[in-house]
Amino acid sequence: MSAWSARFLLTGALIFSAAQQFAPPSFGAELPDGEGRDLVDAICTGCHNTNQILRSSGYSADEWKELAGTMIDLSGGPEEQQQIVAYLAEHFPPNDRRAPTLVPGGIEIEFTEWVVPTLGQRSRDPVEAADGSIWWVGQWGNVLGRIDPKTSEMTEYPLPPEAKPHSVTLDRDGNPWYTGNGNGTIGKLDVATGEIAVFPMPDPAARDPHTAEFDDDGILWFTLQQSNMVGRLDPATGDVKLVTMKTPGARPYGIKIDADGVPWVACNGSNCLVRVDPATMELTEVELPLPGTTVRRLDIADDGMIWYVNSGEGRLGRFDPKTGDIKEWPSPSGPDSHPYALAVVDGIVWYNESGKRPDPLVRFDPRTETFQSWPIPSGNVYAGIVRHMRPTADGDLLIHQSSTNRIIRVTLPEVMN
Repeated sequence: MSAWSARFLLTGALIFSAAQQFAPPSFGAELPDGEGRDLVDAICTGCHNTNQILRSSGYSADEWKELAGTMIDLSGGPEEQQQIVAYLAEHFPPNDRRAPTLVPGGIEIEFTEWVVPTLGQRSRDPVEAADGSIWWVGQWGNVLGRIDPKTSEMTEYPLPPEAKPHSVTLDRDGNPWYTGNGNGTIGKLDVATGEIAVFPMPDPAARDPHTAEFDDDGILWFTLQQSNMVGRLDPATGDVKLVTMKTPGARPYGIKIDADGVPWVACNGSNCLVRVDPATMELTEVELPLPGTTVRRLDIADDGMIWYVNSGEGRLGRFDPKTGDIKEWPSPSGPDSHPYALAVVDGIVWYNESGKRPDPLVRFDPRTETFQSWPIPSGNVYAGIVRHMRPTADGDLLIHQSSTNRIIRVTLPEVMN
């Protein structure tokens, strides 16, 4: 083994140690025999299990080389790099086993991509600031990042050890707040001083802050998926209050605040949406019709309608909180499409089908009840899953491809020149 191989095997082991709570280990038993298998097993599974390779849509040698280059720098060992790429191209060529059903249409969109600096960080959850800059978090890289879209200049801020940020949101002063999914904290970066303030959870059972949103009063509301809790943090006092979901294993995931200041939560482990009383934190469950429903994310339209992805059943749903009416539509790629992220922009619903390869971006027009979809690029390949999406001030859409370290702006037709 070369010195380069030994160095990268050690690096992979260290990355895996830090990331093992997010990706279960694999020792290569599922990989087919062949030259390069041991290298793939040792280096690639430093950050993710072999299932990510086995379930991919497959790539050519050039595409595997490009894809791997977004995750880890293999240039220091050209022989090992060639073995890895050759093995992957031979055993995992392009396939259509999980191909989406792409719906054609007359709408045109554009994708603008930024590759963030730290490789293998799993960049995610971009959000736009008032000055037009874009903030993101790199969960496995333990960083908070900022992009200047005008210059493409990027800055990364290291976070406290083991924070493993899951999401980021901005307060009224433009300061980014992150959810410390790995160490049970909420953190704030002061953009003026560069200092980070950390707010630990008051209950040791509250281990994994997940997604957070500010209400108009400046209170931060957040979910804790595996801990099965919803939390509230007052930045003025640092006080944190937590409540446990009524349904065991409900796994609160996405959260949004409606026009009346009421938080709504998506249940990723049960067929429910949850209303949180902003004063008492009392939880009211809304049971969704299909028992197999799980909901990753939701968004609230200007008319008050709550749109959600029925991830478990491969459907798009709408809940009217005034009447209680619920309606769902099958997603174009079917029951195993696993819709994930979702945003409503100018009355149009956008979401992705994460169970398919490539991961498609889907547009749904509620007025005509029609769909259109596009494969989401990652450079010259299509790889990754969108886990969160949010609108920009001028009506575009911010998404990401975490497995290829990309933050992406989608220029939507309503604002294209």
